[in-house]
Amino acid sequence: MVRAGLTTERLVRAGAELADEVGFEQVTVSALARRFDVKVASLYSHLKNSQDLKTRIALLALAELADRAAEALAGRSGKDALGAFADVYRDYALAHPGRYTAARYPLDPETAAASAGPRHAQLTRAILRGYDLPEPDQTHAVRLLGSVFHGYVSLETAGGFAHSAPDSRESWTRIVDALDSLLRNWPTR
Repeated sequence: MVRAGLTTERLVRAGAELADEVGFEQVTVSALARRFDVKVASLYSHLKNSQDLKTRIALLALAELADRAAEALAGRSGKDALGAFADVYRDYALAHPGRYTAARYPLDPETAAASAGPRHAQLTRAILRGYDLPEPDQTHAVRLLGSVFHGYVSLETAGGFAHSAPDSRESWTRIVDALDSLLRNWPTR
């Protein structure tokens, strides 16, 4: 018998909230059952196992990030678009650390292809069109931006910049400025 009020969507959203509270690595079907004060078995009509739950949280996080990025990019180009895009990732990671970690969860190729993940690459490439980068340089630039954004946010959320001045927001702004300059002056062979 399915417990009234429990749906897959509700469980995934609660799992995402739990990830933000305790860390994505700590999210399990058992932890989610405790949150709803139900037996683990009652969740198996909605979720296969903890891996299924984590995959669904990852898909939710990817979709949320892509939606926010698309909204932030609307009507923007060049440095303005780059800054807005970068801020979406940083702000999301700071507000939703567990979900941000979930967005990096390894997905099987079929699930990844059907996820919002490809939208992230498309959005990044849309920004790069404003910098007039040809292939394969565009692919290199997508990887560069992803690496810088993720690396900075990972260090910042781990407290890596909390011990010194200036404020990490100031460094973030300078990094986006530097990326804009690099993209405008992309090295050629």
